[in-house]
Amino acid sequence: MAGPRVFTSFAIEDANLRTLLVGQARNDRIDFELVDYSVKEPWSSAWKTACRARIKTCRAMIGIVTWNTPKAEGALWEMQCGLEEGLPLLAIHGSQSDAGVRLPGTLSSLAVHPWSHATIANFLRRV
Repeated sequence: MAGPRVFTSFAIEDANLRTLLVGQARNDRIDFELVDYSVKEPWSSAWKTACRARIKTCRAMIGIVTWNTPKAEGALWEMQCGLEEGLPLLAIHGSQSDAGVRLPGTLSSLAVHPWSHATIANFLRRV
């Protein structure tokens, strides 16, 4: 049985962390399908429309938060979009050294958790 579709949001500079999350998704103990809409070009209204459509196909969102995230307009928009669409959002620090990162604007009140197998598994059990 396939687990829930989960949209993942990350700064493009942190694509390696997304790869690690994909590996974790393949772990037999937690089953989920990761989806993203990565782009290396400037954001456009067409990208936002297509990205929102992809977000709507998911049951939850995981945001990877690092020191790159506060400057990553696309990742910030994705997380805000996910919240607007009513998706549960788990924000996780990319590493222990990212523990001091705070998200800007309307995302500033979002709790950011340490990245752990247990944190992700518990989140996914609730979605």
